[in-house]
Amino acid sequence: MHIGKIAHIGVAVNDMQNTLRLYHETLGLPLHGQELLESDRVKIAFLPVGDTEIELLEATDPESPVARFIEKRGEGIHHIAFEVDDIEKALTRLREQGFRLIDEHPRTGASGVRVAFLHPKTTGGVLIELCEKNAKHQPG
Repeated sequence: MHIGKIAHIGVAVNDMQNTLRLYHETLGLPLHGQELLESDRVKIAFLPVGDTEIELLEATDPESPVARFIEKRGEGIHHIAFEVDDIEKALTRLREQGFRLIDEHPRTGASGVRVAFLHPKTTGGVLIELCEKNAKHQPG
Protein backbone atom coordinates (compact mmCIF):
# COMPACT_ATOMS: atom_id res chain seq x y z
CA MET A 1 0.00 0.00 0.00
CA HIS A 2 1.37 3.38 -0.99
CA ILE A 3 0.16 6.52 0.78
CA GLY A 4 0.62 9.54 -1.45
CA LYS A 5 -0.21 12.29 1.02
CA ILE A 6 -2.69 13.45 3.60
CA ALA A 7 -5.69 14.16 1.37
CA HIS A 8 -7.56 16.12 4.03
CA ILE A 9 -8.28 16.54 7.71
CA GLY A 10 -11.97 16.36 8.57
CA VAL A 11 -13.16 18.73 11.29
CA ALA A 12 -16.61 18.26 12.83
CA VAL A 13 -18.39 21.57 13.52
CA ASN A 14 -21.74 22.66 14.92
CA ASP A 15 -22.07 25.84 12.84
CA MET A 16 -20.51 25.88 9.38
CA GLN A 17 -20.94 29.60 8.78
CA ASN A 18 -19.40 30.55 12.12
CA THR A 19 -16.48 28.16 11.58
CA LEU A 20 -15.93 29.47 8.04
CA ARG A 21 -15.43 32.93 9.53
CA LEU A 22 -12.39 31.55 11.37
CA TYR A 23 -10.86 29.44 8.58
CA HIS A 24 -11.78 31.58 5.56
CA GLU A 25 -12.12 35.15 6.76
CA THR A 26 -9.69 35.24 9.69
CA LEU A 27 -7.04 32.70 8.64
CA GLY A 28 -7.45 33.52 4.94
CA LEU A 29 -7.84 29.99 3.61
CA PRO A 30 -9.60 29.93 0.24
CA LEU A 31 -13.03 28.32 0.17
CA HIS A 32 -13.08 25.94 -2.79
CA GLY A 33 -16.66 24.92 -2.48
CA GLN A 34 -19.34 23.37 -0.35
CA GLU A 35 -21.28 20.18 -0.87
CA LEU A 36 -24.21 18.37 0.67
CA LEU A 37 -23.46 14.64 0.98
CA GLU A 38 -26.93 13.27 1.59
CA SER A 39 -25.73 9.67 2.02
CA ASP A 40 -23.73 10.72 5.11
CA ARG A 41 -26.18 13.44 6.19
CA VAL A 42 -23.47 16.08 6.24
CA LYS A 43 -22.65 19.44 4.70
CA ILE A 44 -18.98 19.83 3.74
CA ALA A 45 -16.79 22.86 3.02
CA PHE A 46 -13.38 22.43 1.35
CA LEU A 47 -10.49 24.72 2.28
CA PRO A 48 -7.16 23.88 0.61
CA VAL A 49 -3.89 24.33 2.50
CA GLY A 50 -0.86 23.52 0.36
CA ASP A 51 -1.50 20.15 -1.27
CA THR A 52 -4.03 19.04 1.35
CA GLU A 53 -7.39 20.35 2.55
CA ILE A 54 -9.31 21.11 5.67
CA GLU A 55 -12.75 19.53 5.29
CA LEU A 56 -15.34 21.11 7.58
CA LEU A 57 -18.23 18.76 8.39
CA GLU A 58 -21.61 19.94 9.68
CA ALA A 59 -24.31 17.36 10.40
CA THR A 60 -27.67 17.78 8.66
CA ASP A 61 -29.38 15.15 10.84
CA PRO A 62 -29.06 14.71 14.62
CA GLU A 63 -28.62 10.94 14.11
CA SER A 64 -25.79 11.25 11.57
CA PRO A 65 -22.29 9.99 12.37
CA VAL A 66 -20.94 13.56 12.60
CA ALA A 67 -23.73 14.62 14.98
CA ARG A 68 -23.09 11.59 17.18
CA PHE A 69 -19.35 12.34 17.14
CA ILE A 70 -19.95 15.92 18.30
CA GLU A 71 -22.40 14.77 20.96
CA LYS A 72 -19.83 12.32 22.33
CA ARG A 73 -16.55 14.22 21.85
CA GLY A 74 -17.41 17.80 20.96
CA GLU A 75 -16.30 19.75 17.93
CA GLY A 76 -12.83 19.09 16.54
CA ILE A 77 -10.78 16.77 14.40
CA HIS A 78 -13.05 14.00 13.17
CA HIS A 79 -10.75 12.05 10.83
CA ILE A 80 -7.55 12.05 8.81
CA ALA A 81 -7.77 11.02 5.17
CA PHE A 82 -4.85 9.40 3.37
CA GLU A 83 -4.57 9.21 -0.41
CA VAL A 84 -3.87 5.70 -1.72
CA ASP A 85 -3.19 4.37 -5.22
CA ASP A 86 -5.50 1.35 -5.04
CA ILE A 87 -8.17 1.39 -2.35
CA GLU A 88 -9.25 -2.23 -2.87
CA LYS A 89 -5.69 -3.51 -2.38
CA ALA A 90 -5.26 -1.28 0.66
CA LEU A 91 -8.46 -2.61 2.26
CA THR A 92 -7.48 -6.21 1.56
CA ARG A 93 -4.06 -5.70 3.12
CA LEU A 94 -5.44 -3.92 6.18
CA ARG A 95 -8.13 -6.59 6.68
CA GLU A 96 -5.47 -9.32 6.46
CA GLN A 97 -3.42 -7.47 9.08
CA GLY A 98 -6.36 -7.51 11.48
CA PHE A 99 -7.65 -3.97 11.16
CA ARG A 100 -11.38 -3.48 11.62
CA LEU A 101 -12.97 -1.85 8.57
CA ILE A 102 -16.03 0.36 8.76
CA ASP A 103 -16.33 0.04 4.99
CA GLU A 104 -15.56 -3.46 3.69
CA HIS A 105 -15.72 -2.04 0.16
CA PRO A 106 -15.09 1.48 -1.15
CA ARG A 107 -18.05 3.81 -1.39
CA THR A 108 -18.62 7.19 -2.94
CA GLY A 109 -17.69 10.14 -0.74
CA ALA A 110 -17.64 13.89 -1.29
CA SER A 111 -16.96 15.01 -4.87
CA GLY A 112 -17.43 11.45 -6.10
CA VAL A 113 -14.18 10.23 -4.53
CA ARG A 114 -13.92 6.51 -3.67
CA VAL A 115 -13.41 6.25 0.10
CA ALA A 116 -13.36 3.75 2.95
CA PHE A 117 -12.96 4.19 6.70
CA LEU A 118 -11.00 2.18 9.27
CA HIS A 119 -12.48 1.75 12.74
CA PRO A 120 -10.71 3.85 15.39
CA LYS A 121 -10.74 0.92 17.85
CA THR A 122 -7.95 -0.63 15.76
CA THR A 123 -6.10 2.56 14.77
CA GLY A 124 -5.16 4.04 18.12
CA GLY A 125 -8.39 6.00 18.49
CA VAL A 126 -8.07 7.85 15.16
CA LEU A 127 -10.77 7.53 12.50
CA ILE A 128 -8.80 6.99 9.28
CA GLU A 129 -10.24 7.48 5.82
CA LEU A 130 -8.62 6.11 2.69
CA CYS A 131 -9.21 8.02 -0.56
CA GLU A 132 -8.27 6.59 -3.92
CA LYS A 133 -5.58 8.78 -5.45
CA ASN A 134 -7.01 8.94 -8.98
CA ALA A 135 -10.41 10.06 -7.70
CA LYS A 136 -9.32 12.93 -5.45
CA HIS A 137 -11.35 16.12 -4.99
CA GLN A 138 -10.80 18.70 -7.66
CA PRO A 139 -11.49 22.16 -6.21
CA GLY A 140 -14.00 24.06 -8.26
